[in-house]
Amino acid sequence: MVNRHSTEFIRERQRTLIMMLAIVLVSVSSTGCTALFSPIDTIPAARVPRQFLAEPQADKVPIDYSRLRQDEPEFYTLDSEDVLGVFIENVLGEFGSAPPVQIPDPNSDLPPAIGFPVPIRDDGTVSLPLVDPIPVRGLTVQQAEALITRAYREGPTPILIKRGRIIVTQLRKRTNRVFVVRQDNSLSQRGQQFQGRGSQQVVNDRTDLSSRGFVLQLPAGQNDIFTALSQTGGIPGVNAKAEIRVLRGTRLETAQRDAKMAEFYRTNQPDQFPYGIVPTVNDESNTLKIPLRLKPGEIPNFLPEDIILRDGDIVYVDSRDTDVYYTSGLLGGGEFPLPRDYDLNILSAISLARVGVGAARQSTLGGLGGSVQQAQPTEVILLRSIPGDRQLAIRIDLNDAINDPRERMLVKAGDTIILRFKPQEEILNFASATFFTFGLRQLLN
Repeated sequence: MVNRHSTEFIRERQRTLIMMLAIVLVSVSSTGCTALFSPIDTIPAARVPRQFLAEPQADKVPIDYSRLRQDEPEFYTLDSEDVLGVFIENVLGEFGSAPPVQIPDPNSDLPPAIGFPVPIRDDGTVSLPLVDPIPVRGLTVQQAEALITRAYREGPTPILIKRGRIIVTQLRKRTNRVFVVRQDNSLSQRGQQFQGRGSQQVVNDRTDLSSRGFVLQLPAGQNDIFTALSQTGGIPGVNAKAEIRVLRGTRLETAQRDAKMAEFYRTNQPDQFPYGIVPTVNDESNTLKIPLRLKPGEIPNFLPEDIILRDGDIVYVDSRDTDVYYTSGLLGGGEFPLPRDYDLNILSAISLARVGVGAARQSTLGGLGGSVQQAQPTEVILLRSIPGDRQLAIRIDLNDAINDPRERMLVKAGDTIILRFKPQEEILNFASATFFTFGLRQLLN
Protein backbone atom coordinates (compact mmCIF):
# COMPACT_ATOMS: atom_id res chain seq x y z
CA MET A 1 0.00 0.00 0.00
CA VAL A 2 2.79 2.37 0.96
CA ASN A 3 4.69 1.59 -2.19
CA ARG A 4 1.62 2.18 -4.30
CA HIS A 5 0.99 5.57 -2.69
CA SER A 6 4.66 6.43 -3.09
CA THR A 7 4.54 5.52 -6.77
CA GLU A 8 1.44 7.68 -7.35
CA PHE A 9 3.07 10.55 -5.49
CA ILE A 10 6.16 10.26 -7.67
CA ARG A 11 4.05 10.17 -10.81
CA GLU A 12 2.11 13.23 -9.65
CA ARG A 13 5.37 15.07 -9.07
CA GLN A 14 6.56 14.08 -12.54
CA ARG A 15 3.35 15.31 -14.12
CA THR A 16 3.68 18.57 -12.22
CA LEU A 17 7.27 19.00 -13.38
CA ILE A 18 6.28 18.21 -16.97
CA MET A 19 3.46 20.75 -16.73
CA MET A 20 5.77 23.41 -15.32
CA LEU A 21 8.35 22.64 -18.02
CA ALA A 22 5.67 23.06 -20.68
CA ILE A 23 4.62 26.35 -19.10
CA VAL A 24 8.26 27.47 -19.12
CA LEU A 25 8.59 26.62 -22.80
CA VAL A 26 5.35 28.43 -23.64
CA SER A 27 6.38 31.47 -21.60
CA VAL A 28 9.83 31.58 -23.17
CA SER A 29 8.41 31.26 -26.67
CA SER A 30 5.77 33.93 -26.03
CA THR A 31 8.08 36.52 -24.50
CA GLY A 32 10.99 35.73 -26.76
CA CYS A 33 13.52 36.18 -23.94
CA THR A 34 15.41 38.49 -26.24
CA ALA A 35 17.73 39.88 -23.61
CA LEU A 36 18.61 36.40 -22.34
CA PHE A 37 19.24 34.57 -25.60
CA SER A 38 20.10 37.45 -27.98
CA PRO A 39 22.54 39.74 -26.15
CA ILE A 40 23.75 42.89 -27.94
CA ASP A 41 27.07 44.55 -27.25
CA THR A 42 26.02 48.08 -26.28
CA ILE A 43 27.31 51.24 -24.66
CA PRO A 44 25.30 53.42 -22.23
CA ALA A 45 23.76 56.59 -23.60
CA ALA A 46 25.89 58.70 -21.24
CA ARG A 47 29.10 57.40 -22.84
CA VAL A 48 28.28 58.20 -26.47
CA PRO A 49 30.98 60.51 -27.92
CA ARG A 50 29.73 64.01 -28.57
CA GLN A 51 30.52 63.87 -32.30
CA PHE A 52 27.99 61.05 -32.72
CA LEU A 53 25.10 62.85 -31.02
CA ALA A 54 22.26 64.44 -32.99
CA GLU A 55 22.53 68.18 -33.50
CA PRO A 56 19.67 70.04 -31.75
CA GLN A 57 17.30 71.82 -34.12
CA ALA A 58 14.77 73.38 -31.76
CA ASP A 59 16.95 76.38 -30.92
CA LYS A 60 17.46 77.36 -34.57
CA VAL A 61 15.50 80.21 -36.13
CA PRO A 62 14.76 81.05 -39.79
CA ILE A 63 17.41 83.02 -41.57
CA ASP A 64 16.77 86.65 -42.46
CA TYR A 65 15.44 86.09 -45.97
CA SER A 66 16.57 89.54 -47.05
CA ARG A 67 20.07 88.04 -47.07
CA LEU A 68 18.99 85.96 -50.09
CA ARG A 69 18.09 89.06 -52.13
CA GLN A 70 20.59 91.49 -53.62
CA ASP A 71 20.28 95.18 -52.92
CA GLU A 72 18.61 97.18 -55.65
CA PRO A 73 21.30 99.35 -57.27
CA GLU A 74 20.71 103.09 -57.22
CA PHE A 75 21.58 103.35 -60.91
CA TYR A 76 21.45 100.55 -63.46
CA THR A 77 24.71 100.18 -65.36
CA LEU A 78 24.90 98.78 -68.86
CA ASP A 79 26.74 95.66 -69.94
CA SER A 80 26.84 93.19 -72.80
CA GLU A 81 23.47 91.70 -73.84
CA ASP A 82 21.56 94.80 -72.73
CA VAL A 83 19.45 96.25 -75.53
CA LEU A 84 19.08 100.01 -76.01
CA GLY A 85 16.41 101.92 -77.86
CA VAL A 86 18.18 104.52 -80.02
CA PHE A 87 16.66 107.22 -82.23
CA ILE A 88 18.92 109.55 -84.23
CA GLU A 89 17.28 111.83 -86.78
CA ASN A 90 18.66 111.43 -90.31
CA VAL A 91 20.64 108.38 -89.15
CA LEU A 92 18.22 106.03 -87.37
CA GLY A 93 14.92 107.60 -88.35
CA GLU A 94 13.83 110.32 -90.73
CA PHE A 95 14.04 114.00 -89.84
CA GLY A 96 10.80 115.27 -88.30
CA SER A 97 9.28 111.78 -87.98
CA ALA A 98 7.93 110.38 -84.75
CA PRO A 99 10.34 107.91 -83.11
CA PRO A 100 9.10 104.33 -82.82
CA VAL A 101 7.81 103.21 -79.44
CA GLN A 102 8.90 99.78 -78.21
CA ILE A 103 6.89 97.88 -75.58
CA PRO A 104 9.11 95.85 -73.21
CA ASP A 105 8.43 92.21 -72.30
CA PRO A 106 5.32 91.67 -70.13
CA ASN A 107 7.42 90.56 -67.16
CA SER A 108 9.83 93.48 -67.42
CA ASP A 109 9.84 96.38 -64.98
CA LEU A 110 11.01 98.81 -67.66
CA PRO A 111 8.77 101.56 -69.09
CA PRO A 112 8.13 101.72 -72.87
CA ALA A 113 11.29 102.51 -74.84
CA ILE A 114 11.80 104.91 -77.74
CA GLY A 115 13.95 104.18 -80.73
CA PHE A 116 15.31 101.26 -82.70
CA PRO A 117 16.74 98.23 -80.84
CA VAL A 118 20.53 98.32 -80.60
CA PRO A 119 22.19 95.50 -78.59
CA ILE A 120 25.36 95.97 -76.59
CA ARG A 121 28.00 93.61 -77.95
CA ASP A 122 30.22 91.23 -75.97
CA ASP A 123 33.02 93.78 -75.87
CA GLY A 124 30.70 96.34 -74.22
CA THR A 125 30.28 98.58 -77.26
CA VAL A 126 27.36 99.59 -79.46
CA SER A 127 27.67 99.73 -83.22
CA LEU A 128 25.93 102.74 -84.84
CA PRO A 129 26.07 104.14 -88.38
CA LEU A 130 28.74 106.68 -89.39
CA VAL A 131 30.74 106.46 -86.13
CA ASP A 132 33.21 104.08 -84.57
CA PRO A 133 31.98 101.58 -81.96
CA ILE A 134 31.08 103.43 -78.79
CA PRO A 135 31.97 101.79 -75.40
CA VAL A 136 29.05 101.97 -72.98
CA ARG A 137 29.85 99.19 -70.51
CA GLY A 138 29.51 100.40 -66.92
CA LEU A 139 27.60 103.52 -67.92
CA THR A 140 24.05 104.50 -67.05
CA VAL A 141 21.52 105.09 -69.83
CA GLN A 142 21.87 108.88 -69.37
CA GLN A 143 25.66 108.64 -69.60
CA ALA A 144 25.40 106.46 -72.70
CA GLU A 145 23.07 109.01 -74.33
CA ALA A 146 25.52 111.82 -73.60
CA LEU A 147 28.42 109.79 -75.04
CA ILE A 148 26.50 108.88 -78.21
CA THR A 149 25.36 112.50 -78.66
CA ARG A 150 28.95 113.73 -78.35
CA ALA A 151 30.14 111.16 -80.87
CA TYR A 152 27.68 112.41 -83.46
CA ARG A 153 27.73 116.16 -82.78
CA GLU A 154 31.50 116.38 -82.40
CA GLY A 155 32.41 113.53 -84.72
CA PRO A 156 33.37 113.48 -88.37
CA THR A 157 29.79 114.18 -89.64
CA PRO A 158 28.28 116.66 -87.17
CA ILE A 159 26.40 118.68 -89.85
CA LEU A 160 23.97 115.89 -90.62
CA ILE A 161 22.52 115.85 -87.10
CA LYS A 162 23.47 119.25 -85.78
CA ARG A 163 19.88 119.98 -84.95
CA GLY A 164 18.54 116.46 -85.00
CA ARG A 165 17.19 114.69 -81.98
CA ILE A 166 19.17 111.92 -80.30
CA ILE A 167 17.23 109.75 -77.87
CA VAL A 168 18.63 106.76 -75.98
CA THR A 169 16.45 104.56 -73.74
CA GLN A 170 16.69 101.04 -72.41
CA LEU A 171 14.59 98.46 -74.21
CA ARG A 172 15.62 95.25 -72.50
CA LYS A 173 17.84 94.25 -69.60
CA ARG A 174 20.38 91.49 -69.88
CA THR A 175 19.25 88.21 -68.32
CA ASN A 176 20.86 85.19 -66.72
CA ARG A 177 19.58 81.72 -67.59
CA VAL A 178 19.15 79.89 -64.29
CA PHE A 179 17.86 76.37 -63.62
CA VAL A 180 15.83 75.57 -60.50
CA VAL A 181 15.23 71.96 -59.43
CA ARG A 182 12.86 71.38 -56.51
CA GLN A 183 12.01 68.10 -54.82
CA ASP A 184 9.72 69.61 -52.20
CA ASN A 185 6.69 68.62 -54.25
CA SER A 186 3.70 70.12 -52.42
CA LEU A 187 1.29 68.18 -54.64
CA SER A 188 2.43 64.86 -53.16
CA GLN A 189 2.19 65.02 -49.40
CA ARG A 190 3.96 62.54 -47.20
CA GLY A 191 1.76 60.34 -45.08
CA GLN A 192 1.52 61.67 -41.54
CA GLN A 193 -1.13 59.30 -40.14
CA PHE A 194 -0.06 55.96 -38.70
CA GLN A 195 -2.44 53.18 -37.74
CA GLY A 196 -1.49 50.12 -35.81
CA ARG A 197 -2.11 46.62 -37.14
CA GLY A 198 -1.47 44.41 -34.18
CA SER A 199 2.20 44.75 -33.42
CA GLN A 200 2.97 46.14 -36.88
CA GLN A 201 3.02 49.76 -37.95
CA VAL A 202 1.79 51.01 -41.29
CA VAL A 203 4.76 52.38 -43.20
CA ASN A 204 4.28 56.02 -44.09
CA ASP A 205 3.59 57.01 -47.69
CA ARG A 206 6.44 58.51 -49.63
CA THR A 207 6.51 60.91 -52.49
CA ASP A 208 7.68 59.60 -55.83
CA LEU A 209 10.78 61.82 -55.51
CA SER A 210 9.88 63.46 -58.82
CA SER A 211 11.48 66.86 -59.24
CA ARG A 212 9.97 70.01 -60.60
CA GLY A 213 12.31 71.80 -62.97
CA PHE A 214 12.22 75.44 -64.02
CA VAL A 215 14.25 77.48 -66.49
CA LEU A 216 14.29 81.14 -65.54
CA GLN A 217 15.53 84.20 -67.36
CA LEU A 218 16.36 86.51 -64.46
CA PRO A 219 17.06 90.14 -65.35
CA ALA A 220 20.18 91.81 -64.05
CA GLY A 221 19.54 93.24 -60.61
CA GLN A 222 17.04 90.46 -59.86
CA ASN A 223 19.26 87.45 -60.48
CA ASP A 224 19.40 86.26 -56.88
CA ILE A 225 18.31 83.21 -54.91
CA PHE A 226 15.28 84.85 -53.34
CA THR A 227 13.86 85.83 -56.75
CA ALA A 228 14.50 82.33 -58.14
CA LEU A 229 12.66 80.74 -55.21
CA SER A 230 9.82 83.25 -55.34
CA GLN A 231 9.15 82.45 -59.00
CA THR A 232 9.17 78.68 -58.43
CA GLY A 233 6.96 78.24 -55.37
CA GLY A 234 8.45 80.31 -52.58
CA ILE A 235 10.71 79.51 -49.64
CA PRO A 236 10.99 75.71 -49.10
CA GLY A 237 8.71 74.30 -46.40
CA VAL A 238 9.13 71.45 -43.93
CA ASN A 239 9.11 68.83 -46.71
CA ALA A 240 12.48 70.17 -47.87
CA LYS A 241 15.86 70.28 -46.20
CA ALA A 242 16.66 73.49 -44.38
CA GLU A 243 19.29 74.44 -46.92
CA ILE A 244 19.60 75.39 -50.57
CA ARG A 245 22.37 74.22 -52.86
CA VAL A 246 23.71 76.27 -55.75
CA LEU A 247 25.70 74.25 -58.29
CA ARG A 248 28.22 76.16 -60.36
CA GLY A 249 30.95 75.31 -62.80
CA THR A 250 31.71 74.68 -66.45
CA ARG A 251 32.26 71.38 -68.24
CA LEU A 252 36.01 71.99 -68.11
CA GLU A 253 35.92 72.46 -64.33
CA THR A 254 33.82 69.28 -63.99
CA ALA A 255 36.34 67.29 -66.02
CA GLN A 256 39.19 68.58 -63.86
CA ARG A 257 37.37 67.59 -60.66
CA ASP A 258 36.64 64.12 -62.06
CA ALA A 259 40.33 63.66 -62.84
CA LYS A 260 41.29 64.61 -59.28
CA MET A 261 38.75 62.17 -57.83
CA ALA A 262 40.00 59.34 -60.04
CA GLU A 263 43.59 60.10 -59.02
CA PHE A 264 42.65 59.99 -55.31
CA TYR A 265 41.10 56.52 -55.52
CA ARG A 266 43.91 55.27 -57.75
CA THR A 267 46.72 56.33 -55.41
CA ASN A 268 45.09 55.50 -52.06
CA GLN A 269 44.93 51.87 -51.00
CA PRO A 270 42.62 50.36 -48.33
CA ASP A 271 45.55 49.47 -46.04
CA GLN A 272 46.31 53.19 -45.62
CA PHE A 273 43.09 53.81 -43.70
CA PRO A 274 41.67 52.45 -40.41
CA TYR A 275 39.73 49.21 -40.82
CA GLY A 276 40.80 49.09 -44.47
CA ILE A 277 37.96 51.35 -45.56
CA VAL A 278 38.76 54.03 -48.10
CA PRO A 279 36.70 57.11 -47.17
CA THR A 280 34.10 58.33 -49.60
CA VAL A 281 35.15 61.73 -50.91
CA ASN A 282 32.34 63.98 -52.06
CA ASP A 283 33.62 66.74 -54.31
CA GLU A 284 31.53 69.80 -53.55
CA SER A 285 34.00 72.42 -54.63
CA ASN A 286 31.45 73.81 -57.07
CA THR A 287 28.59 73.73 -54.56
CA LEU A 288 27.43 76.61 -52.39
CA LYS A 289 25.19 75.70 -49.46
CA ILE A 290 22.80 78.32 -48.13
CA PRO A 291 21.31 77.40 -44.70
CA LEU A 292 17.69 78.39 -44.08
CA ARG A 293 17.88 78.04 -40.28
CA LEU A 294 20.65 79.20 -37.95
CA LYS A 295 21.28 79.36 -34.24
CA PRO A 296 20.48 82.72 -32.64
CA GLY A 297 23.42 85.05 -33.16
CA GLU A 298 25.08 82.79 -35.74
CA ILE A 299 26.48 84.63 -38.75
CA PRO A 300 25.89 82.99 -42.16
CA ASN A 301 29.02 81.67 -43.82
CA PHE A 302 28.16 83.00 -47.28
CA LEU A 303 28.94 86.42 -48.71
CA PRO A 304 26.46 88.88 -50.26
CA GLU A 305 27.88 88.21 -53.73
CA ASP A 306 27.35 84.45 -53.28
CA ILE A 307 23.56 84.78 -53.56
CA ILE A 308 23.84 86.41 -57.02
CA LEU A 309 23.13 83.81 -59.70
CA ARG A 310 25.12 83.65 -62.89
CA ASP A 311 24.29 82.23 -66.28
CA GLY A 312 24.05 78.41 -66.07
CA ASP A 313 23.76 78.13 -62.28
CA ILE A 314 21.52 75.40 -60.83
CA VAL A 315 19.50 76.06 -57.68
CA TYR A 316 18.65 72.75 -56.00
CA VAL A 317 16.10 72.15 -53.22
CA ASP A 318 16.42 68.66 -51.70
CA SER A 319 13.56 66.56 -50.38
CA ARG A 320 13.51 65.18 -46.81
CA ASP A 321 11.99 61.80 -47.70
CA THR A 322 15.10 60.02 -46.42
CA ASP A 323 15.04 61.79 -43.03
CA VAL A 324 13.31 58.92 -41.24
CA TYR A 325 13.91 56.58 -38.33
CA TYR A 326 13.00 52.91 -37.99
CA THR A 327 11.46 50.79 -35.24
CA SER A 328 11.86 47.13 -34.44
CA GLY A 329 11.54 44.65 -31.56
CA LEU A 330 8.46 45.08 -29.38
CA LEU A 331 7.60 48.29 -31.26
CA GLY A 332 7.03 46.36 -34.46
CA GLY A 333 8.51 47.20 -37.80
CA GLY A 334 7.92 50.77 -38.89
CA GLU A 335 9.32 53.82 -40.63
CA PHE A 336 8.54 57.32 -39.38
CA PRO A 337 9.55 60.80 -40.59
CA LEU A 338 11.71 63.07 -38.48
CA PRO A 339 10.57 66.65 -37.90
CA ARG A 340 12.74 69.35 -39.44
CA ASP A 341 12.32 72.32 -37.12
CA TYR A 342 12.10 70.73 -33.68
CA ASP A 343 13.83 67.93 -31.79
CA LEU A 344 12.55 64.39 -31.39
CA ASN A 345 13.92 62.56 -28.36
CA ILE A 346 13.73 58.85 -27.68
CA LEU A 347 10.53 59.07 -25.61
CA SER A 348 8.72 61.08 -28.27
CA ALA A 349 9.91 58.75 -31.02
CA ILE A 350 8.55 55.71 -29.15
CA SER A 351 5.27 57.52 -28.45
CA LEU A 352 4.83 58.13 -32.19
CA ALA A 353 5.46 54.47 -32.90
CA ARG A 354 3.05 52.97 -30.30
CA VAL A 355 0.60 53.96 -27.54
CA GLY A 356 3.32 55.56 -25.46
CA VAL A 357 5.79 54.88 -22.70
CA GLY A 358 4.52 53.66 -19.33
CA ALA A 359 1.16 52.27 -20.48
CA ALA A 360 -0.20 49.23 -18.65
CA ARG A 361 0.43 45.88 -20.29
CA GLN A 362 -1.67 42.79 -19.75
CA SER A 363 -1.28 39.31 -21.09
CA THR A 364 -4.38 37.20 -21.66
CA LEU A 365 -3.94 33.47 -21.24
CA GLY A 366 -6.02 31.90 -23.97
CA GLY A 367 -8.31 29.07 -22.87
CA LEU A 368 -8.05 29.89 -19.19
CA GLY A 369 -10.08 33.12 -19.24
CA GLY A 370 -7.63 35.07 -17.10
CA SER A 371 -5.12 37.86 -17.51
CA VAL A 372 -2.02 38.86 -15.64
CA GLN A 373 -0.32 42.23 -15.27
CA GLN A 374 3.12 42.26 -16.86
CA ALA A 375 6.14 44.49 -16.42
CA GLN A 376 6.68 47.05 -19.16
CA PRO A 377 9.78 46.77 -21.38
CA THR A 378 12.20 49.54 -20.46
CA GLU A 379 15.34 48.77 -22.45
CA VAL A 380 15.93 50.51 -25.76
CA ILE A 381 18.75 49.69 -28.16
CA LEU A 382 19.41 52.59 -30.53
CA LEU A 383 21.42 51.57 -33.61
CA ARG A 384 23.23 54.57 -35.13
CA SER A 385 25.48 54.52 -38.19
CA ILE A 386 28.88 56.15 -37.86
CA PRO A 387 31.63 56.79 -40.43
CA GLY A 388 33.54 53.82 -41.77
CA ASP A 389 30.49 51.60 -42.39
CA ARG A 390 30.21 51.00 -38.65
CA GLN A 391 27.46 51.48 -36.11
CA LEU A 392 26.95 52.21 -32.44
CA ALA A 393 24.53 50.16 -30.36
CA ILE A 394 23.42 52.58 -27.65
CA ARG A 395 21.62 51.28 -24.55
CA ILE A 396 18.94 53.54 -23.06
CA ASP A 397 16.98 52.87 -19.86
CA LEU A 398 13.49 54.32 -20.28
CA ASN A 399 13.10 54.73 -16.52
CA ASP A 400 16.20 56.92 -16.46
CA ALA A 401 14.98 58.81 -19.53
CA ILE A 402 11.61 59.49 -17.90
CA ASN A 403 13.16 60.80 -14.70
CA ASP A 404 16.16 62.63 -16.16
CA PRO A 405 15.80 64.81 -19.29
CA ARG A 406 19.54 64.54 -19.86
CA GLU A 407 19.13 60.84 -20.64
CA ARG A 408 16.65 61.52 -23.47
CA MET A 409 18.84 61.14 -26.53
CA LEU A 410 17.80 62.92 -29.69
CA VAL A 411 16.97 60.72 -32.66
CA LYS A 412 18.87 61.14 -35.93
CA ALA A 413 17.90 60.25 -39.48
CA GLY A 414 18.62 56.57 -40.14
CA ASP A 415 18.44 55.47 -36.48
CA THR A 416 16.81 52.15 -35.63
CA ILE A 417 14.98 51.93 -32.29
CA ILE A 418 14.64 48.44 -30.78
CA LEU A 419 12.45 48.10 -27.69
CA ARG A 420 12.84 44.97 -25.57
CA PHE A 421 12.61 43.60 -22.04
CA LYS A 422 15.48 43.62 -19.61
CA PRO A 423 16.46 40.14 -18.33
CA GLN A 424 14.87 40.80 -14.93
CA GLU A 425 11.67 41.97 -16.61
CA GLU A 426 11.50 38.79 -18.66
CA ILE A 427 12.07 36.67 -15.56
CA LEU A 428 9.42 38.64 -13.65
CA ASN A 429 6.91 38.24 -16.46
CA PHE A 430 7.67 34.55 -16.74
CA ALA A 431 7.32 34.05 -13.01
CA SER A 432 4.01 35.93 -12.80
CA ALA A 433 2.59 34.05 -15.78
CA THR A 434 3.81 30.70 -14.47
CA PHE A 435 2.45 31.08 -10.96
CA PHE A 436 -0.82 32.51 -12.23
CA THR A 437 -1.29 29.57 -14.61
CA PHE A 438 -0.23 26.97 -12.07
CA GLY A 439 -2.40 28.46 -9.33
CA LEU A 440 -5.42 28.67 -11.62
CA ARG A 441 -4.91 25.07 -12.67
CA GLN A 442 -4.70 23.88 -9.08
CA LEU A 443 -7.85 25.82 -8.25
CA LEU A 444 -9.72 24.20 -11.14
CA ASN A 445 -8.57 20.77 -10.05
